[in-house]
Amino acid sequence: MGLVAVESEQSAAAAAARVEEYLAGKKDKKKKRRSNRRQKQNYPTHGSACGLPSEQYLGATRFLPNGNSSSSGNLSVQDRLHRESNVAFRSLPAIHTGGQLANSDSVSCPAPITYDGSVSLLGSANFISQQKCFDPHWSAEAVNDALQKGEVLQATFRVNAHNRMEAYCTIDGVPVDILISGISMQNRAVEGDTVAVKVDPPNLWTRMKGSAGFSSNYIPAENNYSFPEETEIVGGNLKEINVVDMDCHGVSERSCTPLPESGLRQMEMSFSNESVSPEPTGVENTGHVNGHLYVPCPSHEVFPSGMSVSLSSIEKLCKSIIDFPSKRPTGKVVGIIESSPRRDAVVGFLNVKQCLMPRDSYRKDTRSNKNLVLFSNCGYIWLLPTDPKFPQMMVPVEGLPDSIRKRLDNNDTTIEMELVAARIVGWEDQCSAPEAQVLQTFGRGGEMEAQIAAILFENTVCFSGFSPESLSCLPDERWEVPPLELENRKDIRNLCIFTIDPSTATDLDDALSVESLSADIYRVGVHIADVSYFVRPDTPLDLEAQVRSTSVYMISSKLPMLPPLLSEDLASFIPGVDRLAFSIFWDINLSGTVVDRWIGRTVMRSCCKLSYEHAQDILDGGIHLWGYNLENGFPRLHGNFEWQDIFRSVKSLHEISKALKEKRFNDGALLLESSKVVFLLDDGGIPYDSTMCEQKDSNFLVEEFMLLANRTAAEIISRTYPDSALLRRHPEPNMRKLKEFEAFCSKHGLQLDTSSSGSFHRSLENIKGKLKDDSVLYDILISYASRPMQVAKYFCTGDTKVDENDWRHYALAVPLYTHFTSPLRRYPDILVHRTLTAAIEAEEMYLKHIRHNEVSQGGRHGCFTGINVDLVAAESAQGQQALSAAASKHRVPSSESLSNVAAYCNERKLASKHVQVAVDRLYLWVLLKNKEVLISEARVVGLGPRFMSIYVPKLGIERRVYYDEVEGLMVEWLEATSTLVLIFCPNKCARRRRIPGKFRALEDVAMVVSPCNLIAQEDVCASTQKGDLGNPDPEIEPAIFPLTVHLLSTIPVALHAVGGDDGPLDIGARLYMSSYFM
Repeated sequence: MGLVAVESEQSAAAAAARVEEYLAGKKDKKKKRRSNRRQKQNYPTHGSACGLPSEQYLGATRFLPNGNSSSSGNLSVQDRLHRESNVAFRSLPAIHTGGQLANSDSVSCPAPITYDGSVSLLGSANFISQQKCFDPHWSAEAVNDALQKGEVLQATFRVNAHNRMEAYCTIDGVPVDILISGISMQNRAVEGDTVAVKVDPPNLWTRMKGSAGFSSNYIPAENNYSFPEETEIVGGNLKEINVVDMDCHGVSERSCTPLPESGLRQMEMSFSNESVSPEPTGVENTGHVNGHLYVPCPSHEVFPSGMSVSLSSIEKLCKSIIDFPSKRPTGKVVGIIESSPRRDAVVGFLNVKQCLMPRDSYRKDTRSNKNLVLFSNCGYIWLLPTDPKFPQMMVPVEGLPDSIRKRLDNNDTTIEMELVAARIVGWEDQCSAPEAQVLQTFGRGGEMEAQIAAILFENTVCFSGFSPESLSCLPDERWEVPPLELENRKDIRNLCIFTIDPSTATDLDDALSVESLSADIYRVGVHIADVSYFVRPDTPLDLEAQVRSTSVYMISSKLPMLPPLLSEDLASFIPGVDRLAFSIFWDINLSGTVVDRWIGRTVMRSCCKLSYEHAQDILDGGIHLWGYNLENGFPRLHGNFEWQDIFRSVKSLHEISKALKEKRFNDGALLLESSKVVFLLDDGGIPYDSTMCEQKDSNFLVEEFMLLANRTAAEIISRTYPDSALLRRHPEPNMRKLKEFEAFCSKHGLQLDTSSSGSFHRSLENIKGKLKDDSVLYDILISYASRPMQVAKYFCTGDTKVDENDWRHYALAVPLYTHFTSPLRRYPDILVHRTLTAAIEAEEMYLKHIRHNEVSQGGRHGCFTGINVDLVAAESAQGQQALSAAASKHRVPSSESLSNVAAYCNERKLASKHVQVAVDRLYLWVLLKNKEVLISEARVVGLGPRFMSIYVPKLGIERRVYYDEVEGLMVEWLEATSTLVLIFCPNKCARRRRIPGKFRALEDVAMVVSPCNLIAQEDVCASTQKGDLGNPDPEIEPAIFPLTVHLLSTIPVALHAVGGDDGPLDIGARLYMSSYFM
């Protein structure tokens, strides 16, 4: 520590000299900067008579608890935006991170008033201007006509979480999102809306962030919302068990985000300002509802069928984008085609210290009572959404629930600390903020139970119990396999079959078996719970499972898709109990080549339940046969099997899985793998620490066979029912973002080939070898490599809007893929099981009809389901008749119906993912809240004159540290070398003339400690466990001023929890510094 003190004294002397020179050089620039600010304040906003109607006005004036107000200039928001867009920022490449609405009774914009004793004088502000703030939405007929002519395009509306003034419209077939800049141009669209957007001509387009000649001081967020499929592109078993506990087992599933700033294998900690949004669902109504337009065409269609002119407009737009690669297309919203479901699921805090009332009532009340305004006299109060993508909203006081109104009448302002559920009921064109209706309260914002309830509401996840009608569809808990099923199914109870799952798993729906047929041929079996036997089509249980669509896994709990009686008992592979299964057997050689296969319905019996840890111990040789007993925590073995049989099977499966994996990557598969964060929980389920966990061989063992089973099922159902097969496709990544990432790697001496998924994977493996001594940088690269990836989606093969060339799965490099292996927690798997059942039964009917050799229990050459398909049989009249009869019997859905189910399952899958991510954030927030401060090392992944972006490897998250306009902190940004220098000079900066409220306190940006105090802390830390979150790691020393930072520098930071009872949850990051001046 003595060296730190000497360096600090020397640095202070040097800093004083540099400050004099710095201030002298800045004096001549201040006048010019002030002049520029004045010019920017007069920058016109087109399309709205009210200027920037919502955020700008509300941000300009702040109501204080005493009823007074403070102003920072009506155009401060816009001024900041223009300043941000014209300063340099160096970072990793710019990989950017429905039902009807109720009628509104409001007839005019309310005027804001304060509650605490005085009335604001804002009645004349533009907030209540008689002029309209927005252009009227086009009529349904006008929008349809414009769509047909190609004058407007249908798009999904996304908002930049860092800057709500920016929104982006995603149009199918267009490689670049359309920028919608400004509230007026957004024209009352909200996150997730399907909108009609009019694209500006190219001469009005803005420069692309990150293009030549332009740089930005913040990382752009296009909100493309496209995650790679974790279980298909990232290492981890296909079971996707999302339970995270101290045993480090389980894999969380990733479907859609760009966007969270964490790695694929990391917990996605994006927090409130980096949240993701669900996909919009289909349109249900036509016409106008409360000023919003509904057009009768599905939301996934860019245009109604037959609109060749519209398709031509897409081609013209793409050509313009190619002709102007450095420009970003811009446009404006002219109508809302379909309202986002998120309009009905808003979560936020009430602001009761700021009241609003209609303009006429405002004038009358202010004359009669200038000193006191009661809540009973207020027309509206503010709702502040926790999601920064949503605007502030007006809530009619008379529409509040009685419990809330009673508390307000009793002046109980603690209601501000509680999370509330609300829905948007309207947004008039003369009002700068939407009107919302509060539905209920969840509880204090700092409580886990309230936060989880709010998360489930926001994502419209069903957390109630199952209906009596659904439960009545299930047999008694004493159910046993009926004799008829034993006769009609293949009996494989004599095989050594076992499950490998997380130790806490209760829904065991897949099992494995292996037999040696010869020296180099093995018969491997994957056995999946036959859930379709219990969930019959169109029953109440089937309908409820379809509505839920997927089980939702959280850290310490789950919301099942099916009743526990079924998912954890009757259909679960409980050891030693007869169960119904769908089985696939492959004859595989040691090179991973499948030489034969059989698929059918079976009766099986699991002999034991292994955990991933058990399987890994067997593979590592860390246990011996004589040490495997119940006393040591090992599972019980059922049937006439010995542990030697289990050991031999696990090792054989491991060898075969390695061959399959090698073959898969030789065929071009892509893997994006890094560590993930898991929490350690106490007995009460509260996190007390975290650790990093990586996938092991036992996880990959299971994954390979699940992938092979899904591929096999996809081949069979798409071949037998080419118009009614439910498959899963993964589009190619966003090529522009991928090229930007490739250019960044090249700049830093890392060669990356993204011409195909296979070359991409091989390049990353080579980079991993080069960065073997810098695993943190590799994790960062993997995180950024995932952002160009698009979301994998379910689709129906009979959907004419999906070209057959787009059926491929990019990450897996296979032409056909589906989900078959998790029917207890995914509804699409149940549909695939029904289609497979129809194909198997049609095969039997056809063979019987032509008096061919009957299929015996050991038969392995099915004309429809075998590895060698008899195309003549499948396409013959008898074959088609058998397939049609079986489809009718087992209710195989039509193309139209299946397409709708696929779209809904895509939306529910994404919502489930959002819940998992949000709960992970919550647990991290609680962990840091209890620990108060976490000192950690971080890597700088973005750098500029206003803020830096940092990656914290211990937690797998990205944060931002803002250091502009801080009292006592001078910032030097060296553009030529992309270098940042932070200089601490309290004496000079304290005497500087300042605008009240303009400069932030240093403690908001840096946690500065004295070197003397560090010596005492070392003595304390020496007696505690190193690395505990509650105590600073003694190996992490604070940095000293002046601090020089480059891109990818390693710096110490202090992390802490933000929000709770007083706002949205977030994680704050500060520099960890040392100085004698404190």
